[in-house]
Amino acid sequence: MCGIVGAVSTRNIVPILVQGLQRLEYRGYDSCGVAVHGTGLNKGLTRARSTSRVAELLDQVQTDKLDGVTGIAHTRWATHGVPAVRNAHPHFSHGPGSAESADTRPGRIALVHNGIIENHDQLRAQLQARGYHFSSQTDTEVIAHLVDSVYDGDLFEAVKTAIQQLQGAYAIAVLCKDEPNRVVGARAGSPLILGVGKDGQENFLASDAMALAGVTDQIVYLEEGDVVDLQLGKYWIADKAHKPVQRKVQTVQAHSGAAELGPYRHYMQKEIFEQPRAIADTLEGVEGIVPELFEAANNHAAGKGAFNTFKAIDNVLILACGTSYYSGCVAKYWLESIAKIPCQVEVASEYRYRDSVPNPNSLVVTITQSGETADTLAALRHAQSMGMQHTLTICNVMTSAMVRECKLAYITRAGVEIGVASTKAFTTQLAGLFLLTLALAQSKGRLSEEAEAAYLKEMRHLPVALQAVLALEPQLIAWAEDFTSKENALFLGRGMHYPIALEGALKLKEISYIHAEAYPAGELKHGPLALVTSEMPVVTVAPNDALLEKLKCNLQEVRARGGVLYVLADSDTHISSDEGINVIRMPEHYGALSPLLHVVPLQLLAYHTACARGTDVDKPRNLAKSVTVE
Repeated sequence: MCGIVGAVSTRNIVPILVQGLQRLEYRGYDSCGVAVHGTGLNKGLTRARSTSRVAELLDQVQTDKLDGVTGIAHTRWATHGVPAVRNAHPHFSHGPGSAESADTRPGRIALVHNGIIENHDQLRAQLQARGYHFSSQTDTEVIAHLVDSVYDGDLFEAVKTAIQQLQGAYAIAVLCKDEPNRVVGARAGSPLILGVGKDGQENFLASDAMALAGVTDQIVYLEEGDVVDLQLGKYWIADKAHKPVQRKVQTVQAHSGAAELGPYRHYMQKEIFEQPRAIADTLEGVEGIVPELFEAANNHAAGKGAFNTFKAIDNVLILACGTSYYSGCVAKYWLESIAKIPCQVEVASEYRYRDSVPNPNSLVVTITQSGETADTLAALRHAQSMGMQHTLTICNVMTSAMVRECKLAYITRAGVEIGVASTKAFTTQLAGLFLLTLALAQSKGRLSEEAEAAYLKEMRHLPVALQAVLALEPQLIAWAEDFTSKENALFLGRGMHYPIALEGALKLKEISYIHAEAYPAGELKHGPLALVTSEMPVVTVAPNDALLEKLKCNLQEVRARGGVLYVLADSDTHISSDEGINVIRMPEHYGALSPLLHVVPLQLLAYHTACARGTDVDKPRNLAKSVTVE
């Protein structure tokens, strides 16, 4: 989850490193730091580290006059070791010797790391026995000392030797004090890219292309097991067998994470209000339902992949994490009711570690905003290893590992999502999944021309419908005022709106830190009703569908026990505000696409509750945007 930036250049690289960290801060913000080969009076390896945000690190490096032409930088999401300066990257190795001498000797190796080293305890014991002193609680410091222990004048060779002893996932960038114009990187299980400088005199490493926006658009996506050697004006790549290899240089127009907020208080609010545009962009060019919509990945020439795949499969397996998992849960209802195809939805981190029965006729669908989610990638590879080769991803990043590894893809066009709590990525995933449902239904002969035309009309109406829902914001602010003092909340839904209740509860706990959980409304009397008091608000998603009358009974169960209801009702549900029941009417009834609309008020409720409670909305505690570790 951490963010890495590295550079070899002829100019002072510190401002570019820190700017890159600012764009990667969505990956983690427990601590940050930068290390460079110093110039002038600060020759040798020098660093600055902070447990504050990257903006404060910028002030620190300016005060310390830190500069250099070669450097590495890191923003951290803590796994091993508390957020403290001693645990902040970059980590130094001073060579073997006592703790006292380490403080006086210059650093020999500087290293940053994203991932988790599973055998760090064993390696730590071995290195301690050889005289290495550890100053942090991290697994990363083990790698720095390990590289130092095998270093013999060639950093590239030392890194290749060291990583052979590592078990787990890593992306690393390494400096050596004896080689001032060199950075070596390596990756296995965590993303890392190479940026080729425009003038041929500098090269970069980063966790993703966003870090290098405005610096270079020439990007090489390093593959699993690659080791890369960056020097002035040149670079070398070795594959997992340590054989020299060429990787394609791609032109990538990465968007800067430093987008203007405009009239909005937070990026999350901005991204909620960008959803009409995001949905319109995601559906742009969709004139009809054809399999070719899912050939956006470069793995297939148009017309050569999706049609045959859709004909061949007889069930769908969805793999995802977090918010993306809830979008998959909604899609299950669509796939089984419209396409009549059995569907199983799995939490990716669970699926990969349990025994399951493979079906080679399954369409394995992964859902991920970043395309780099470690558990989802691992689950995909697990499915492939069991012979399930029909793979498709719904993803927001065309150049991601997930898109490269799946045969088919639908690229959502949410744009850069900076807020940690996902909003527009979720609704665009639902749009992509609904298109997939229709395409599968058509391939199985279960979608008439009349039904296709009706569904497409409804989808084209989504941006306008979303605008009307966003106009409910003042009413959601009033609800949020009631929630501000609460510490618990219950969310209820039925059918395909139960996952929407789950998503609403997740949003509230993510950014307001109110404990919230969601239940199918029919399960209320099987336990959760025991928790209901006037101090526990009950949010209910109440569309006018086949389960409405059942849901009304569940509402009465809450009222009868003194609970306070907050109901999102369609315009024609005949549910009215009364004592103990607060109703917001949705502008219209949305049918099968209702989940896309009903989730928006829940996003706004969570957002305004968090604002009222004074939390850090865009960067909630303990969380990060892109989960690239297990």
